[in-house]
Amino acid sequence: MRNRSLTRSPSAARQRGMSLIEIIIVIVLIGAVLAFVGSRVLGGKDRGDYNIAKAQVQTMAGKVEAFQMDTGRLPTSLEELVTQPTDVNGWLGPYAKPAELKDPWGHPIEYRAPGEGGPFDLIVLGKDGKVGGTSVDADIKYE
Repeated sequence: MRNRSLTRSPSAARQRGMSLIEIIIVIVLIGAVLAFVGSRVLGGKDRGDYNIAKAQVQTMAGKVEAFQMDTGRLPTSLEELVTQPTDVNGWLGPYAKPAELKDPWGHPIEYRAPGEGGPFDLIVLGKDGKVGGTSVDADIKYE
C-alpha cells in the first residue's frame, strides 16, 4: 500500500458553500415572492366571488318576477321560491334551489317586499356580511 497524501487542488480551495447570511436572504426572497403571488391568487378569488354575487342578484330578481307572474303576488320570503306556499295558486316552481338563496360567501340574500325604490329589493352584503363596505365588502343591491 502506498501512502497517499491528501492534497487539495487549487480549484477545490476556491469553491466554497453558501454562507448563512446568503441562505437567509434567499429564503426571505422566496417568502416575499410566495406572499405576493398568494395575495394575487386569493384576491382574484374574492373579485370572482363578488362578480358571481352581482350576477346572482340579477338572476334571483328574475326568479322573483317569474313567481309574481305565475301567482299574481310577490313572495313573502325567498323560501317561497323553493317550496310552494299553501295559500298560492298558479305556483309553477320550484323557481330556485336552496343553495341559490345564499351568496358566494354563505350569507343569506336579503329580500324586502315592498322595496325602497320598487316592488322589492334584493341585497347581498358583500364578503364581510355587514352593511356598507368597500371593494369586495360592498353591498350589491337590486332595487
